[in-house]
Amino acid sequence: MPGSLIPVDDAIQQLSARASVLVGTETVSLLAALGRVLAEDISAPNSVPAADNSAMDGYAVRAADVSAGAVLTISDRIPAGTVGNSLVTVTAARIFTGALIPKGADAVVIQEDTELKGDLVVLNVTPRKGDHVRQAGQDIRAGSTILTKGRRLRAQDIGLLASVGYDAISVYAKLKVGVMSTGDELVDPPAALGPGQIYNSNHYTLQALLLQLNMQPVDLGMVADTPKATIAALQKGSETADCILSSGGVSVGEEDHVKSAVESLGKLELWRLAIKPGKPLAFGRIAETPFFGLPGNPVSGFVTFMLIARDYLLRCQGCTETELTTVYGAADFDFKGGGRREYLRVQLHFDATGRSTVTGFHNQGSGVMSSVSWANGLAEIEIGQNVSKGDLVKVLLLN
Repeated sequence: MPGSLIPVDDAIQQLSARASVLVGTETVSLLAALGRVLAEDISAPNSVPAADNSAMDGYAVRAADVSAGAVLTISDRIPAGTVGNSLVTVTAARIFTGALIPKGADAVVIQEDTELKGDLVVLNVTPRKGDHVRQAGQDIRAGSTILTKGRRLRAQDIGLLASVGYDAISVYAKLKVGVMSTGDELVDPPAALGPGQIYNSNHYTLQALLLQLNMQPVDLGMVADTPKATIAALQKGSETADCILSSGGVSVGEEDHVKSAVESLGKLELWRLAIKPGKPLAFGRIAETPFFGLPGNPVSGFVTFMLIARDYLLRCQGCTETELTTVYGAADFDFKGGGRREYLRVQLHFDATGRSTVTGFHNQGSGVMSSVSWANGLAEIEIGQNVSKGDLVKVLLLN
């Protein structure tokens, strides 16, 4: 592998070009489809609304026949869910929101613009054709594409599908991602810590991140710091998962065995990025199974997952909407960029005027997991970029 650090954007571009869908499809109920990736384009089997209907409570009339001051007989009453009679000439039909516009009518005078006098209604305005009428197909036309393949379905998408009559939908199967941690110092909670030991937070963070993406974590466990144990865990992962995520062991220390194990079982395609935190990131393949080696420091592992691995894994699950949302805000801190692109843990705030302010966490160390929990974004600081208070900075939202 070359010794120079790979720019972040180059790494993302290379990986996205290599990603391919690794899962099949399945049909699930609408509620089970929440957060899943749509496996087909969806066309509307019918129009919404299916027919002209009233947008308000009021009186259906033929606009050309009436004007302000008209006193009209109420010839019909049409609640939502019923079909009224054809409108009698120069009369009004009492109509309610959502009810079908009767044949012969083409406008609704809302009840606030009328006065009721016994069995008669007085119009206080001159209606125009189409007033307060939802036209058939105004929202959706039959045969139109309403959702496209590769979309991660949100709650409002589920409602949209229901609005055109779907009760089940084809989605991509959940990507199986093997998760392993390396390091003899790691202990699973709640066991008591011995001298020099730490809790294995990375294992939980990575599995939780995968669950948020509606992927299926495959727990490969904690792996002893030996070549043999590392090779065995990687082989197991290649046999049981679609992709593998490892935390730790990809640096250049004597106890870092992951990089050499990957090279012995397959090939290493990317190693070491021009990013802070997270330089010792690796990508390769165990046989044909994609592998990410994330840094062992908790913040480094989280940041590189969000910026690098997340995009690739989503593409492997068929998702086409992979980018984090980007916004800009005024920094309330000073910062001097270094020799790598840096991602600061920040909070983005909006005041009553809509002006955004970016506040940095007080400690940007790569082992400070509380900074990640506190943050709602990552401020992207370019190589050599100097930030002064008030400067606009780019923020990638985490939520």
